[in-house]
Amino acid sequence: MLARTAERATAFTRRDAVRLLISATVLIAAVSLILSVDLFPPPPFGGQVGQPAPSDVYAPRSIEYTSQIQTQLQQAAARDAVAPQYDFTAAKGQQFAAQQVQAFETKVAPIDAAFKAVLTPAARQAALAAALPELSAAARTTLLSLDKASWDALRAEMEKTLDESQRQEVRDTDLPSARDGLAQRLSPDLSADQRALAAEIISPLLVANSSYDPALTKAAQDAAAAAVQPVTVHVTQGELVVLKGTRLTDADVEKLTALGVYDQHPDTARIGGWVLLTALLVGLLLAWVWRFRPEFWHRTNTLLLLGLLIVVATIGLELTSNRSILPYFLPLAAIGMLVAILLDAGAAIVLMGLMGAMAAVVVNSVELGVYVFLGGLAGIITVRRGERLQHFMQAALVMALTNMAVVGVFGLLGEQDLTGTLQLWGASIAAAAGSAVAAAGTFVVLGNVFGITTAFQLLELANPSQPLLRRLLLEAPGTYHHSLMVGNLGERAAEAIGADPLLVRVAAMYHDIGKLGDPGAFIENQAGKENPHDELSPEESAALIRAHVTDGIDLAYQYRLPKAIIAFIPQHHGTALMSYFFDKAKQQAIEAAGARSGTPEAEAAAASVDQSRFRHSGPRPQSREAAILMLADSVEASVRSLTSHEEPAVRAMVERIIIERLEDDQFDECDLTLRDLERIREAFVEQLLGMYHRRIAYPQNKVVELEARRAAGGRRGA
Repeated sequence: MLARTAERATAFTRRDAVRLLISATVLIAAVSLILSVDLFPPPPFGGQVGQPAPSDVYAPRSIEYTSQIQTQLQQAAARDAVAPQYDFTAAKGQQFAAQQVQAFETKVAPIDAAFKAVLTPAARQAALAAALPELSAAARTTLLSLDKASWDALRAEMEKTLDESQRQEVRDTDLPSARDGLAQRLSPDLSADQRALAAEIISPLLVANSSYDPALTKAAQDAAAAAVQPVTVHVTQGELVVLKGTRLTDADVEKLTALGVYDQHPDTARIGGWVLLTALLVGLLLAWVWRFRPEFWHRTNTLLLLGLLIVVATIGLELTSNRSILPYFLPLAAIGMLVAILLDAGAAIVLMGLMGAMAAVVVNSVELGVYVFLGGLAGIITVRRGERLQHFMQAALVMALTNMAVVGVFGLLGEQDLTGTLQLWGASIAAAAGSAVAAAGTFVVLGNVFGITTAFQLLELANPSQPLLRRLLLEAPGTYHHSLMVGNLGERAAEAIGADPLLVRVAAMYHDIGKLGDPGAFIENQAGKENPHDELSPEESAALIRAHVTDGIDLAYQYRLPKAIIAFIPQHHGTALMSYFFDKAKQQAIEAAGARSGTPEAEAAAASVDQSRFRHSGPRPQSREAAILMLADSVEASVRSLTSHEEPAVRAMVERIIIERLEDDQFDECDLTLRDLERIREAFVEQLLGMYHRRIAYPQNKVVELEARRAAGGRRGA
């Protein structure tokens, strides 16, 4: 049984391939289209350089580009930072120094001659006075006060200072300041008057040896500009690029152009990214459904429901993707709760995981992805099957706390400041409440639209005031009571193996409604009356018994029962053998052949009876719940017929029924394990012992005693 189940779950047929291709193509196309096309495109942006921006512009996507404008601005700044270049070289300085020292020698030659010649003091004074006629009076006075030794020392210092100064760069623009600084370059051992005299003598001899060179300057500017690295600009999706009313600069227009604001053509790279993301998510979802939920895979309505929920969630994310806080208000957790209620929690968890990944990519926020997944997971865990409104209220509270915790975590990690965290806490509460309200208000509608039976529908069908149950109570009371007993057994067994107890109970109440066509043909409704099967052949009896299945299906459709309940009507018998009538037919065949039991002739006569005419039409149970109902139906009827309801007898009967169904391959098409059968057996035995418990034998019925006393009192009063 287990091997066949595994084989059925892993075999990928051509039909599966076609279903996968159609489902994936439609869903990928729909989601990709939603993500690629702006549902509310802004009007064309016509702002130009120097004009006020006509509207706010937010980055439609994250980009990184090299800004020519900003690179050129930095290159211009680098050019401006280059100082003017001059043509001074060391050789040129040396050349100028030699020339000017020679000029110095020529200029002071008369003074040297006056000190070297043998002259009278008066003649020397006269010669010195005539040597440098351009000297100031103060300088001349200082010169006349010098002796030969002082002059030689001063002359050497002047020649040295002139030579050193002329060897260094002296720009033509800096010549006046260079000449003014000569006095400070002279030896401090000289007196102030001597330094003034020396500066006055050599200052005219200091000439510019460096001139501005346009070619060198341009080359230096070009080198500085070439050293500037290209400016890379990073723009994050949702970032405010231009504020309305701000005058646009060249850099603004360049950024808007890079973002494609001026270009209305579709971004093929972006579209390709969305298609790839959607294909990845949809492919994983469908593969998971095929692998782990084959019962959903083969239901078109279920795949349509999953696709619809994904499309709705995608629309919500796309509408709010350009806003920082609006995505946190989306009640996406409702998707997880709806799938958990309508399908199961496993599918809901997988879907919320994929929704979290999509939210993180669409809004470009890891925080939102975690927020969506963990909030949805909290709702799935808390809402359970959504049997009561209280479950939705509890789910809202747990989701709100979970969402707030996620926001708090990212706030502590530095993603949000205090104000942003408080705002997102408000969004968390609103999203949780909205998710609970949306799930509570739509799961019944979605269940009806997509043919999925909900807990509310089951509870409503279990109400004894339902017209079909009222008919069963009035027209076939024995069958009604039998259905209640089967429901009790099935519910207990379903709880033991983790199946759906409510579904089993409701299915048990309707599994035998076909007996309303001819209630007297079934022993539980005969109440001591004649049994019509005594007058019928075994084949006719088997056909009559088999007919209650088809009659039940017709009646179920007439009363518009959910398909999930209708499926139990043929499956609760599967292809089981009606052994009583089959044995009766074999006995009649033996008697007709005139053979004695146990002889080869009797065996041949018995073998001539066609067993298929005494089997139900099926199908075999397709789910654990249907298998439980099959066993509960057989066990209840068999145990009722026992003369003793002690535990050994009950346990033996239950075990015999289970073994017969197992050996008859009735469980080959459902995921029922041997461990499940063991738990079902124990649940049946415990429930049956409780139903048929022994009562205390009272010496006198108290109610009868009270009535007798009341009647006696009445007679005495009369």
